[in-house]
Amino acid sequence: MIEEDKQEILISEDTYRGRDLGVTLEAQACLFKVWSPLAVQMELLLYPPLTGGTPEEESNQRKQQAIPMQKKEQGIWVLELEGNLSGYRYMYKPTFEDGHSTNAVDPYARAVTMNGEMGVIVRLEQTHPYGWSEDIRPELTSPVDAVLYELHVRDFSIHPSSGITNKGKYLAFTETGLRDSEGNTLGIDHLVELGITHVHLLPVFDFATVDESRIDGDTTDASNYNWGYDPLHYNVPEGSYASRADDPETRIREFKSMVLALHNKGIGVIMDVVYNHTFDTEGSSFEKLVPGYYYRQNADGTYSNGSGTGNEVATERAMVRKFIIDSVRYWAEEYHVDGFRFDLMGLIDTTTMKQLAAELHTEVSPSILLYGEPWGALDSPLGDDMTLKGTQRGAGFVVFNDNFRGVIKGDSDGMGTGFATGADGKEDELWTGVRGAIQDFADGPFETINYVTVHDNLNLWDKVARTQGLHDALNFLTYDDDGRIRGCESVEEAVEKAKPYLHIDPEHILENETVRRCLLANGIVLTSQGVPLIAAGDELLRSKYGDANSHQSGDAVNAIHWEQKQLFKPVFDYYRGLILLRREHPVFRLRTREEIEKHVRLIEKGNGLLAYELNGTAAKDSWDRIVVIYNAAKEKRDLSVPTGTWNVIVEKGQAGIDTIRTVQDGHVHVNGLSITVMYSNSNS
Repeated sequence: MIEEDKQEILISEDTYRGRDLGVTLEAQACLFKVWSPLAVQMELLLYPPLTGGTPEEESNQRKQQAIPMQKKEQGIWVLELEGNLSGYRYMYKPTFEDGHSTNAVDPYARAVTMNGEMGVIVRLEQTHPYGWSEDIRPELTSPVDAVLYELHVRDFSIHPSSGITNKGKYLAFTETGLRDSEGNTLGIDHLVELGITHVHLLPVFDFATVDESRIDGDTTDASNYNWGYDPLHYNVPEGSYASRADDPETRIREFKSMVLALHNKGIGVIMDVVYNHTFDTEGSSFEKLVPGYYYRQNADGTYSNGSGTGNEVATERAMVRKFIIDSVRYWAEEYHVDGFRFDLMGLIDTTTMKQLAAELHTEVSPSILLYGEPWGALDSPLGDDMTLKGTQRGAGFVVFNDNFRGVIKGDSDGMGTGFATGADGKEDELWTGVRGAIQDFADGPFETINYVTVHDNLNLWDKVARTQGLHDALNFLTYDDDGRIRGCESVEEAVEKAKPYLHIDPEHILENETVRRCLLANGIVLTSQGVPLIAAGDELLRSKYGDANSHQSGDAVNAIHWEQKQLFKPVFDYYRGLILLRREHPVFRLRTREEIEKHVRLIEKGNGLLAYELNGTAAKDSWDRIVVIYNAAKEKRDLSVPTGTWNVIVEKGQAGIDTIRTVQDGHVHVNGLSITVMYSNSNS
């Protein structure tokens, strides 16, 4: 552990300003730079490229050169080597005053060997897929124009019904023209048809707990699966999603191919990033190179644990802040990534978030979207500098609105209810969320992520079913205290026994109460002011069989079942229609607090009903006036509306921009557990 006075010296005197940490590869030379101010000696350990071959060749590949590095100002160690070192592997070996030394992977490594055991020198220009130089980032004028879709790379394609060849891989996103036996689009074409603007990918940087040497397509091996919230190397794509984890360039090229394919379809790519903690503490490159600096400590010198995973990264320290900003910029610039979702963003200090947002938007692209969870997991010594709801005001980033989430659905894993799941008296809080949280924590609707479920906790179908007391009837899996599944020998057996759609009549899907409550919940999200986010598969009534924390449950629980698109096509059509409505009509995407205060008018609220009017003319919408009605009661309601001709475009599980029927007598009949949207033009 570093003494406090030395830490102060590190922060004040040894802050490096350059942007060339790591490896800089020239035509016939290679420059290495690493920050390790407490080391008294630093060596570069250089290894030949891995080429396989004869036993003699393999023996040669294990040989290392230990080359001394020179210490420069600001705690930097430097070495320049001549020659073509592309493909060579490398490590750093710092030695400290007490004589101990260790081997560390470069924290700035841009390529690694399988399972991240060594850094690798690569020429990044050789990793560009065809067409990369012409790639164009989808433009995003305001965050409220986004429709976010949270997705796990492996979940997307691993199930046989996906029709995808590159199952569980980045390249799955490059496969087009796929359809099921009924002609429904699959894969990336499904995303285009749905109408989302951005795919939010669960962590795709190199993470620790999946053995990249054992990924063989075995969908029954849960060790092949993780969400990725266990960071190993922040600047390298995860190898298990590549066709070859043993070739350092392949994962880079295929990640770029995924981004390019989505961009070609007009869809942006959001990376879920986990800078708040690392998988390992003592064994991490951070700790090996600068002991005691990169992690927060409690007053007694022990590591603090605001993340709940054993450590938390000290983002408020200058070189940690620099690492995060350098890393995010690298993904945005080298990989053309369009946005970043920060896991446990509460553990990242507000100065870092504000500086990151300003730098990205002015120096990289104003279209880059930044958002995150404005909370930590456990207590943190960061204290008042935590990035919580409200700290984002005017700072250029967005926060998850868990207030709205709870109002709509209730608690995350239990029987607790919200507006859409049967609770009374939620209308006032719902009205606050519908107006973009401007009376809560936001300066404007562009600062709130509206959602009901994401990867954590029960997904939407399972949560709604639980609030109805259906979990036993549907045979949802449950766990004993020792972590074993109750009554089953395996996850696969539990999934086989589960019957999540037992009560759905396939001839009358939209009449099912659970379905209608799900559509009401996400329908509120998609029609409210703010930035909507839905979880992958909600549009297919995806179930995780009651598993509230499926990060290690494998493909049996997590895979998206694409056959459900045909089974529940009316549900998909409803989501597609609401997204189309939102994207076609700017009145659902008001930009400012002032616009909402002037142009969103309450009509009625109470007893499970909320109705309001939007001024389309003021928003330069093609519709003059729009009325939105949420009815969470089971019974029908009659509502008085202004006189004139009203065109109903959302009703009874139908949604879109085409007129379903017209209302002219000043009264509208609203179905139970439903949303009604209608518009009127002055010349109607």
